[in-house]
Amino acid sequence: MAQDLSQWLERHARFAPRAPALRFNGQEISYAALAERIRHAAAVLAERGVAPGDAVAWLGLNSPDLLVLLFACARLGALFVPLNWRLAPPEHARVLSDCPPRLLFVEPAFAAHAAAIGTTVTMLEAAALAGAAGAPPPPAGDEDSPLLLCYTSGSTGAPKGVVLPQRALQWNAVNSAHMHDLTSTDRVLTTLPLFHVGGLNIQTTPALHAGACVSLHARFDPEAALDALERERITLTVLVPAQLEAMLALPRWRHADLSSLRMIATGSTIVPAALVHRVAERGVPLVPVYGSTETCPVAAYLRAGDAVARAGAAGWPALHGELCIADDAGVELPPGQDGEILVRGPSVASGYWNAPEETARTFRDGWYHSGDIGHLDDDGCLHVIGRRKDLIISGGENVYPAEVENVLLECPAIAEACVVGRPDPRWGEAVVAAVVLKTGCRLTETETLALLNGRIARYKHPREVRFLDSLPRSALGKVLKEAVRAAVLESR
Repeated sequence: MAQDLSQWLERHARFAPRAPALRFNGQEISYAALAERIRHAAAVLAERGVAPGDAVAWLGLNSPDLLVLLFACARLGALFVPLNWRLAPPEHARVLSDCPPRLLFVEPAFAAHAAAIGTTVTMLEAAALAGAAGAPPPPAGDEDSPLLLCYTSGSTGAPKGVVLPQRALQWNAVNSAHMHDLTSTDRVLTTLPLFHVGGLNIQTTPALHAGACVSLHARFDPEAALDALERERITLTVLVPAQLEAMLALPRWRHADLSSLRMIATGSTIVPAALVHRVAERGVPLVPVYGSTETCPVAAYLRAGDAVARAGAAGWPALHGELCIADDAGVELPPGQDGEILVRGPSVASGYWNAPEETARTFRDGWYHSGDIGHLDDDGCLHVIGRRKDLIISGGENVYPAEVENVLLECPAIAEACVVGRPDPRWGEAVVAAVVLKTGCRLTETETLALLNGRIARYKHPREVRFLDSLPRSALGKVLKEAVRAAVLESR
């Protein structure tokens, strides 16, 4: 019998009905109660005309209702579209016109924003999920049903909708369980936004697959996160580098009780080895996970025991997945040679929504072509160098920004660093470093450039250093390089 992902919750409701599934705003939801809420939501959706293949969207912060909708859509064979609440109304209008949902659920705080979108999509308050409904329809989804439609940030152009079938989330959960040694006894803290696969699928849905308890925060606050780690005896959490920096800056970080925390997973950007060592000073392994929206996202990772010894590496291929490093012609490269990172496995997306040409270009011969550049070492461990689109070609030589950034970030006075290229009549592109200093620290351009002497080749050295108050970042903490590049050009 084909099963949909809502059956995870049904099974746990039988095995351990009173076990806590979610904690949110001081309330606890058991697995039995969560399974009932999913059945009821499925009935509400069905009575409002949602059928297999239809889309249902959500506009709001992290909430149990968001997760209820995801699993209700799984039961119905529908497609769930969590919207990035940071976007402007015109950006949401483009997403909703690309994939018009049957229903759009909106949290009250976003009512005015939703009204400004100007769409004809049927909007409902989130409270409608608790409205009267009859019996839920029989399950109609299966492993092949498209379930999750996540729109990428659009840094290379218009946002693309990545289609993840139920199978992808199932196998991603298995890979995550291996990465984290995840069991029903774990207590997971989720502070990343669930409209990204990082917040949704690195630990949150895998924890519900395992029968663990998820403490869910509406949005990230470093003090509240540290409170939860101590008070709720959290064992696992995901924190991107920008979040970690905010927590490490708290005076209480140095003496906080982290004894229950088995590991912190991190990703969304290249993780500097220096950050791994700073977190390890508190006795907590900081473990990278490599992936993207198109890989659900768990494609490669380290485990806790390798976190320090392999600091700076991205990890080995996921338990159920493959990696390949290829040149521009698609020929596999030997260990040590940089090329494009290709990913294959059951957790990879089926393609892009309404974009057959882009799908054919990116998903070829069973492989997802990531656009990331890296290499495998002699042990088969992945090292990520950067994005192909971020490559700077200066004087005919290739410069990968992450290599320069990692050296700069080793300086105790530097809080953030971003390396970009700007047009140059002689060199084609000139390397420029945008640097944010830590509070109370001073550094001149000459002193900054001297940090690179003897560390990397001269042609990789920046020709200029621009000191900024902060770097523009996405919701997941990724530096928005186009915005940095624009700031660099404006300040000339």
